[in-house]
Amino acid sequence: MRRFFSLLCVGVGWCFGPFSTCLGQVPAVPALSNLLAGSFTWTVASPLASPASRPADPCMSVKDPSIVQFDGRWHIFSTIRSKVRTHQIEYISFADWKDANSANRHVLKCCDGYFCAPQVFRFSRDGRWYLVYQAPDETKKEIRPVYSTTTNLVDPYSWGKPIPFYAQRPANVKGWIDFWVIADDAKAYLFFTSLDGRMWRAETKLADFPGGWGEPKVVLQADILEAAHVYALKGLKKYLALIEAQADGRRYYKAYISDSLDGSWQGLADTRQKPFASPVNVRDTAAHWTDSFSHGELLREGCDEKLEVNPNRLRFLFQGVSDERRQGKAYGEIPWQLGLLEPGE
Repeated sequence: MRRFFSLLCVGVGWCFGPFSTCLGQVPAVPALSNLLAGSFTWTVASPLASPASRPADPCMSVKDPSIVQFDGRWHIFSTIRSKVRTHQIEYISFADWKDANSANRHVLKCCDGYFCAPQVFRFSRDGRWYLVYQAPDETKKEIRPVYSTTTNLVDPYSWGKPIPFYAQRPANVKGWIDFWVIADDAKAYLFFTSLDGRMWRAETKLADFPGGWGEPKVVLQADILEAAHVYALKGLKKYLALIEAQADGRRYYKAYISDSLDGSWQGLADTRQKPFASPVNVRDTAAHWTDSFSHGELLREGCDEKLEVNPNRLRFLFQGVSDERRQGKAYGEIPWQLGLLEPGE
């Protein structure tokens, strides 16, 4: 019987792991077909997390989430925008989504000033947790990609001081933002955007990570803005890039696909009429609270540097806000909250 079910999984071509995870979990073909066709529909419920109440430094928004599941709990690192210190990274942890907003809030102590836009993963070669984010250089005139590490994910005060990926900004890059690391079996790749419709990629040998980065190259030019996040579609030998765009003041997401991390990117859901996530393909299941779908993260299958996601059930943690609550506010005062997109029908 064991051989029968193993052959069944192989025969349909969708076994995403060993026999123990394959049995009874053959993905539904429609969901996969829709993904490869760039046809996405979502539902969204009430916000999961709102800005914390901090009288000494009033918090206006929580945004830019990065999330992993580890030891039966969800761990979220987000940017918070506050009155006194404008950009900081906050950590929460919870076992059940209903407890997200009531979870204890911890502001990381990696930096004394500006630091934001986190990404978290565990590097399988050394077992350390890496937090990738942006922080100013010594002149405090421009941001750059940095990382901190810890061996204890659940201790928010154990993260080390920021270490830059580059000693100085590469000469061919005039500006950069929202840094993202992903790896295959041979190399690590650093993706970012430059607020001018371009996505960039730099690479280093996996054995040299977190050092050894080469000169970045432009790998996509389109109507895109920021937050270029790349994932491995588990079992498919394909990669999905989700990139934030903007139209009529609203943020929304586009999707691109590639056969390799060092390859070219093809449009998958890359127009306002056919987006990855925007008001045109998201249905409310609770009171309406967002018209923008901004800087977010797919829920991953694991927590290592390969950033694998289940192509049969994508879920997307994002920052959102309604047009009404955003109207008339400076960007730093927009009251972003975190929500979760679930697959629709």
